Amino acid sequence: MHTESPPPAAAAGFGRPFAAARFRRPAAALAALLLLAPVGLAHPDARGAALLVAAVAALTAVAALLPWRGGRVTLGPAAVAAAGLSLLLDLCYPGPYRLPAFWLPFEWLALLGLLFRAVRRLPDRWAGPVSALVGLAAVLLPLRFALRTPQGAVAGPVIAVLLSLLPTLGVAGAGLYLRVLDARRERAVARARREQRLEVARGLHDFVAHEITGIVLEAQAGQLPGQEPEETGALLRRLEEAGLRALDSMDEMVGALRDDRSAVGTTRPLGLAELPDLVARFGTTGGPHATLDLTPGTVGLLPAEAQATAYAVVLEALTNVRRHAPGTTGVAVRVAPGPRDSVEVTVSDTGGPSRSRVPLLRRRPGSGGTGLAGLTARAAAHGGTLDAGPQAPSGWRVVCTLPGR
Repeated sequence: MHTESPPPAAAAGFGRPFAAARFRRPAAALAALLLLAPVGLAHPDARGAALLVAAVAALTAVAALLPWRGGRVTLGPAAVAAAGLSLLLDLCYPGPYRLPAFWLPFEWLALLGLLFRAVRRLPDRWAGPVSALVGLAAVLLPLRFALRTPQGAVAGPVIAVLLSLLPTLGVAGAGLYLRVLDARRERAVARARREQRLEVARGLHDFVAHEITGIVLEAQAGQLPGQEPEETGALLRRLEEAGLRALDSMDEMVGALRDDRSAVGTTRPLGLAELPDLVARFGTTGGPHATLDLTPGTVGLLPAEAQATAYAVVLEALTNVRRHAPGTTGVAVRVAPGPRDSVEVTVSDTGGPSRSRVPLLRRRPGSGGTGLAGLTARAAAHGGTLDAGPQAPSGWRVVCTLPGR
């Protein structure tokens, strides 16, 4: 509770904040000794008051310098204790009025440092009240000297408070600004991690599931009686190729999950230019005959990210044909310019026996069913649309429209 949160650089694994924290404890001890040492030079009659003022200044300096990474006492209670003792001493100081003048600048600087750390590091629930208390102690600290001057004029204390208020507000504003930057950076890191997880999920769904679907279909086809040795050999080669492609995709996904910087940028740049290989491979790995009609010049109409979405739409549609309509007689893929500089991607099949009548690709109940929904969201993110449904007289049709450059 009230712990000081580490900066984002420390959370990311950099060692400089922790290296600096090692010097905080010696610095706090040295500051306390230097503030307590002048007590011996005070007049014997005022030594008790001097010790009291020096002790509060030393405790405030220690609270401002210690790292407070954990333990029973954390930054929040330490700041409250230091500010409370300072305010209490302002009200109840018993000694000569000139005596606090020596320790006052050091205690004031320590309170400003404590205010900066409280504003920037304390949790949201406690940052406001604790920072307000520390700021109040810093603003009112000059009154410990100004209210006890023999003249008793009002102008002196007012000027002292105003002179202390401006730096206090500046320190609080700097801490708040850095706190906002830290929060913005943390949100950016969380957003990047979420996007990375979504990219991994899309890769697993788009590539690995597609290859494994083909492997399962090939394996089930290999169980049919009457297989010739040549057919068996070709089947095994296709299984090997599909398995290697699935392993490559898994390696890319695992590298992204590990946040391996050497794996950044290794994801395959798949787009409209890779559709001929995808469609040709579909017909040779257990799928029905597929044709591709790619209008010349269409590849350059879409940006790279939109091309990746178009490729994923075709891949998902072909995978769904394997899963849900293995008895279809043909699949047609068409990519052509659409209205208003858009590109229209269409995947349609001729239909056939449903999966309930063909015992291929036996799957666990409740699996799948999220591919088209995710692709619809991806198309909408690019300003496009995706529609899927039955077509006349039979079959299924997927149409994705994406805006051009």
